[in-house]
Amino acid sequence: MATRLPLRRGVNLVGFALCAALMGYALYSQFHLGLEPCPLCIFQRIGVTLLGVVFLAAALHHPRGGGRYGYALLIGLVSLATVLVAARQLYVQSLPPGTLPSCGAPLSVLLKFTPVWQVVRKVLTGSGECGEVNWRFLGLAMPAWVLLWSLALGGIGVIANIRRQD
Repeated sequence: MATRLPLRRGVNLVGFALCAALMGYALYSQFHLGLEPCPLCIFQRIGVTLLGVVFLAAALHHPRGGGRYGYALLIGLVSLATVLVAARQLYVQSLPPGTLPSCGAPLSVLLKFTPVWQVVRKVLTGSGECGEVNWRFLGLAMPAWVLLWSLALGGIGVIANIRRQD
């Protein structure tokens, strides 16, 4: 006899699958379409990956008691951080040409020679390469899609994990 998959576990598994699909497309766009990610794009990838990991952990663990609130909190925080990074990139992309700082060293070089917190601060201030829009779908640039998906996944993940259904 088949058993029913609990709704919360199903939502968490779908959240994980969607994050994996988003990362799959990001890698496809990098390696097949030739779109090199800027530092803010890399931070968004980290956020989507972390969101997927939290969804997977919530699905596998599937706590009955207060642990589900912990997963809801983690999903909300990671989603919010990803939304903020995507919003920052959209802001940088909206600035007129010539108002952004020039492109600095690549992220890999910065991480070798600069403390991590200084790298994070430098990346979040944005630079020239983060202001380029070289991909659009339905009129929206990639960070806009990351923002929308992160909002949706975060909202659904939080709601699913705080509701008491199973």
